[in-house]
Amino acid sequence: MTFAKPTFLFFLILIPAFILFFVWANAQRKGALAKLGDRHLIERLSAQVNWHGRRWQIILWLTAFAFLVIALARPQWGAEVREVEQEGLQVMVALDVSESMLAEDLKPTRLEQAKLEISDLMDRLNGDEIGLVLFSGASFIQFPLTTDYNTARNYLDSVGPGSISRPGTAIGDAIRTAMTGFDPNLDSQKVLVIITDGEDHETDPIGAAQAAAEEGIIIYTIGFGTPEGAPVPETDEWGNVVGYKQDAQGNTVISRLESGTLEEIAGIGHGRYFQASADGSELDALLAEIDTLQRTQLANRTETKMIERYQGFLFLAILALVLAELIPDRSVSRKPLSVFRHGSRITAHGLRNTEAAQ
Repeated sequence: MTFAKPTFLFFLILIPAFILFFVWANAQRKGALAKLGDRHLIERLSAQVNWHGRRWQIILWLTAFAFLVIALARPQWGAEVREVEQEGLQVMVALDVSESMLAEDLKPTRLEQAKLEISDLMDRLNGDEIGLVLFSGASFIQFPLTTDYNTARNYLDSVGPGSISRPGTAIGDAIRTAMTGFDPNLDSQKVLVIITDGEDHETDPIGAAQAAAEEGIIIYTIGFGTPEGAPVPETDEWGNVVGYKQDAQGNTVISRLESGTLEEIAGIGHGRYFQASADGSELDALLAEIDTLQRTQLANRTETKMIERYQGFLFLAILALVLAELIPDRSVSRKPLSVFRHGSRITAHGLRNTEAAQ
C-alpha cells in the first residue's frame, strides 16, 4: 500500500496526546467530585451516568480521527493500466546558460526570467511534448522530449551558469544538438525555440538553421536583454554577487542583446523572432504562433494509475462518529434513585428534607 499524501499521516501522533488528555481530564473530574462531599453519596448520585458508554465514545472518537487521517493521506493499492492516445507537437527549447544571462536588465535576471517563461510554456502546451537543450560554449540535452511537465520543471529549476563550464554562446551547436532530440519516426510538427542574449559567429548558426529547416523544423527565437545592455555579475559559490566582469583594460563588461542573427535564424526556420519583455507578452505571441501549427498523433502510450482506496476509510470514520453519537449519556433504569442518610431522602425527582423540626 502506498499513500498519495503521506504527510497527513504525521497527524496520527496526536492520538497518544488525545489519550493523555482524556486520562488527565478524568483524573481532574474525580478530584473535583471528591471535594463535593461524601464519596458513597456522590457515587449513588452518579449511578445513572453511563461511564462505560462514555469510555466507548472516546474510543470511537479516536478511531474516527485515525480513519479520517488515513483517508486524507489517500491510500492506494492495486493499479489499472490503460492506453492513452496522445496528440501534439514536438517542442525543443534551447536555453542559453552563459554568464551574460545573469545580467539584470530583465528582472530578476535574464536567466531567471527565461526559466519562468519556459515553466509557463509547459503550463500552456496542452499535452505537447517538450525537451530542453542547455548551451553556452557547449551544449547538451538536459531532458528529452516528455509530457511529464512536473519532472521537467525539477530539471529546469536546477539550471544555472554552472551547468556548462565552457564560456561562449554556441547557438549553432545548440541547434544541432536539438535536432538529435526530435523523434524522426513521428509525423508531428517539430518546433525549436531558441532563448539567448547573444550572437554567434563561430559555430555557423545560419548553416545549422538551414539544416534544421530542411528537416521540417520550425525555429522561433527569443532575445533576452536590451540593446543598452547591463553589466555581467560575478558570483561566489553560493550565488551571491561579488562584483562585475571586467575586460583586460579593467573596464566593466556590458552585455547587450544582439538580435540580428536571431532574426535571420527565425527567418530561415520559417518562424519568428521575439524580444523578451518584463511582462512576458512575447510568450503569448509565441503560443499564438504555435497554436496555428498542425497537431498529429504522437503515439499511443500506456498509462498506469494507482487505485484510490480512501473511500473505505472515510466510511469507517463516519460510521465510528455515528456510533459514538448513538451511545446514551445515562444508563437505562426504571427504578427511582433513592438515598437515605441522616433522615434525608434524595430521589431522582428531587431532594426533600424529612428530619423532624427542631
